Amino acid sequence: MTHLQAGLSPETLEKARLELNENPDTIHQDIQEVRDMVITRPDIGFLRTDDAFILRFLRARKFQHFEAFRLLAQYFEYRQQNLDMFKSFKATDPGIKQALKDGFPGGLANLDHYGRKILVLFAANWDQSRYTLVDILRAILLSLEAMIEDPELQVNGFVLIIDWSNFTFKQASKLTPSMLRLAIEGLQDSFPARFGGIHFVNQPWYIHALYTVIRPFLKEKTRKRIFLHGNNLNSLHQLIHPEILPSEFGGMLPPYDMGTWARTLLDHEYDDDSECNADSYNAPAKDIEKDLSPKSMKRSQSVVDPGVLKRMDKNEEENMQPLLSLD
Repeated sequence: MTHLQAGLSPETLEKARLELNENPDTIHQDIQEVRDMVITRPDIGFLRTDDAFILRFLRARKFQHFEAFRLLAQYFEYRQQNLDMFKSFKATDPGIKQALKDGFPGGLANLDHYGRKILVLFAANWDQSRYTLVDILRAILLSLEAMIEDPELQVNGFVLIIDWSNFTFKQASKLTPSMLRLAIEGLQDSFPARFGGIHFVNQPWYIHALYTVIRPFLKEKTRKRIFLHGNNLNSLHQLIHPEILPSEFGGMLPPYDMGTWARTLLDHEYDDDSECNADSYNAPAKDIEKDLSPKSMKRSQSVVDPGVLKRMDKNEEENMQPLLSLD
């Protein structure tokens, strides 16, 4: 075992070997092969190329050198293309701070039985008057940056549960295709995290309709990891044991405290509620939302195509089968 694997338990070391093709005898060579590819992309500013940083990209792509490098390049390219998102990329940024305090994201104390970190989002908590969807995305990315420092999570990965209870149609109308494309690019295509499952619970019909719109833009691997549970929490419990879930998800633990993860990131600054002018900190993010025009997703900026809604079967939610297959 090299010093780069020092943070891994014996069980996780074995998992890394079997599932990710991680070999302590060649790990330094693997890292160097990825680093050597940096010169092929002079258009990108690679701000970090140290061993520990490159290793997380290798783990995210099962030590396939070219795929790991492509993810590394996309990571920095995404940040270069969305500079305004990362200008004040810290927990104390007003928009990010408020999103964190409202539980975007939350993190459960217990890992699942695969050793994965469980992230939770309660969609209805979004206060549109105080921060934007871009702020929520920034808060999620910032949180992942902090969590991915843990080598155990680099190997074991994450699970995401999104509770859509009481999420209004007005809020959903802000989930434009271009905004969703920004999130997909940031999370699916440009971040070195392994997502083992994305679970929707209590989703209304218009979230089903929205998923129908964005599904073609998700990678097949991502689509296979998405579950649409509706109100059927039993199907959720078949994959995530109720013993580690809060009561909102039919679990045995007390209701989730939305400030749990925010307190970890903000520490003593969590209770600093000095008022800021909402326009002053939301303006850059609003500009991002306004200027988004992804080439591969040129659709109307309404929440969904009305034609899709007309074709939606009223019983679709009941008939839809889970889409996730764990590997």
